[in-house]
Amino acid sequence: MPKNKTHKGTAKRIRVTAKGKLKREMTGRRHILEKKSSKLTRRLEGTTDVSPNDEKRIKRLLGI
Repeated sequence: MPKNKTHKGTAKRIRVTAKGKLKREMTGRRHILEKKSSKLTRRLEGTTDVSPNDEKRIKRLLGI
């Protein structure tokens, strides 16, 4: 049986914490920022947890 390959697109976007949680950046902060209010862009700063509904699928993509 061959080994599973890590999905590199997912690996670049999602980090695994020491306790095994999945962290991701908030969406909407890459481009077209002039028309977005600074209040909105401040709110989108930082990282957040991956939804529990998506964890199983993402862990399979990462090979965890």
